[in-house]
Amino acid sequence: MAMQRPFLHPTLDDVTLESVLYALADPVRLSIVCKLSSGNCPMNCSSAAPIRLPKSTQSHHYQVLREAGLIRSERRGTEVVNTLRCTEIDAKFPGIIPAILAAVARGTGCAAAVETKIATITIAEGHAKD
Repeated sequence: MAMQRPFLHPTLDDVTLESVLYALADPVRLSIVCKLSSGNCPMNCSSAAPIRLPKSTQSHHYQVLREAGLIRSERRGTEVVNTLRCTEIDAKFPGIIPAILAAVARGTGCAAAVETKIATITIAEGHAKD
């Protein structure tokens, strides 16, 4: 069995506000963070990602979130589980994550934007197979 590469997580010193905001600017990634924030325990990738999102696209979004310092990913057997690093991020940028999550909770239309983006991805992949 081939050895899998370990996940790389930036130190808190390496996390920038720009990378956090960039990662959360995408509605799919914002949706993943919202779902992770609502759970009490780590979630595997397919549980936290929007339904019908291809695995390759999921991997990309989790990589962006991980590189921004927003999540910590850990392999557990055959699955990868993710947890938010909100406490760490809040120590560096006080209030930024709760403020963003509160704005989403107030109904900014995030869910509709995610569904539109997923439909676009599904259509594009369908044309690529033709």
